[in-house]
Amino acid sequence: MACVWLIKIHAVGADFDRKGVVMSAQELPFVGESQQARLVHVVRPAGLDAWLAGLPAAQAHYLRDTGFAAKAQELRLIPGAAGIAAAVLGAGDDRSPFAFGALPLGLPEGDWKLADGDYDFATAVLGFGLGAYHYARFRAPKRPPARLVTGPAAGRAPAQVRAAWLARDLINTPANLLGPAELAAAAVALATAHTAQWTLTEGAELESAYPTIAAVGRGSVRPPVVAAFRWQGSTAGPDAPLVALCGKGVCFDTGGYDLKPAAAMLRMKKDMGGAASVLALAAMLMDADLPLRLVVRLGCVENAVSGTAMRPQDVIRTRRGLHVEVGNTDAEGRLVLCDLLAEASDEAPALLLDCATLTGAARVAVGPDLPALFTNDDAWAAALARAGAAVHDPLWRLPLWDGYDSWLDSPVADLNNVATKPMAGAIIAALFMRRFIAPGTPWVHFDLYAWNDSSRPGRPEGGEVQAMRAACAAIETMLLAT
Repeated sequence: MACVWLIKIHAVGADFDRKGVVMSAQELPFVGESQQARLVHVVRPAGLDAWLAGLPAAQAHYLRDTGFAAKAQELRLIPGAAGIAAAVLGAGDDRSPFAFGALPLGLPEGDWKLADGDYDFATAVLGFGLGAYHYARFRAPKRPPARLVTGPAAGRAPAQVRAAWLARDLINTPANLLGPAELAAAAVALATAHTAQWTLTEGAELESAYPTIAAVGRGSVRPPVVAAFRWQGSTAGPDAPLVALCGKGVCFDTGGYDLKPAAAMLRMKKDMGGAASVLALAAMLMDADLPLRLVVRLGCVENAVSGTAMRPQDVIRTRRGLHVEVGNTDAEGRLVLCDLLAEASDEAPALLLDCATLTGAARVAVGPDLPALFTNDDAWAAALARAGAAVHDPLWRLPLWDGYDSWLDSPVADLNNVATKPMAGAIIAALFMRRFIAPGTPWVHFDLYAWNDSSRPGRPEGGEVQAMRAACAAIETMLLAT
């Protein structure tokens, strides 16, 4: 299967022609069957002696002599009469997908099949697929990855891999090639592939409907656009649960007049990682054809510096009717999201979930690998924590601490977009957005890093999808369990 996104879109009020935008030309590393496939054995330390006893003596002696101990990520190629006959992967105590992440490039090219063993097959397929990823738009990989024989037992893993690759490609694409129009076009391409109804809002209509997004985007020559689409599962009725997803799509963030230092801009092409993550989650939900209704909204915008950019101490109107004083132009993500959240929550969804690469404070608190979770609903918090542990997609809850809410007070407007104190930045951002949620709406906010600083098995350096497999599993548990 190829993961190819060729985009050519014509919409009312806009004419997007993106024939050259190819997000990934890589083939997913899976085959349905293969007569030439060699076996990969998966062994844990407790079963090593019994497994070795079943091998031909020469192969068993070879593995013992090379010190194979079945530790996690320990891979040995087993020689045979005609070259490499098979391989064995040590799994240690690792039950995560990443135990299999080094296989695509650790195995010789060609087709491979996992032998029966003490592991979950769908988890292995997921890890294999995540480990095979390479951002190939400008530079081909040094070698093709090995391919894995899958089948019905793989379940949803190939679709989850495809969703992760889409989001990774979007995050990794340089900002000169992925602006607001291109990000919106990618959303429409995904919607079209799933026969969802989509809209693009821009120009005067966007100024009226999403004034805070318009304010953030006013400084760029690339105008903002809100991309939205609606989808319904094939077995979902009109009363099926409504899931609303909102994503921060800041395609590049200079910080505006509160300009970031040069070092802080080096990864700002990833500031649309929230929107990319939302698209990945939407793809998983739609590929699974779950019996629910889905509405996705992305604020696609660039935060630039110019004579028309918003300034510190400007006061801007929001869709909710509240007026916000701009205490810092680099706190633009919450402005991008607040109008989307207001619109989404007014539809009374069963769940409103947003994703954003929002604050450095969240990274200080929980580091790069743990998305910070904020929610006004304890049941959703518990469900997400359980799902994250079950599918090896971790997250960590931080509080919506009411005692800090007054820190958003402004002397000239209803609220400021930043706090009066230089502490608890991630909590303050979440409290700001909570002001725009309609009462009674179950709301989940993820403050993501959306990036791998270095390469690890299954997690190559660059753009990353975090907490979306956990969110997908929690949605099924909370909304669809009978």
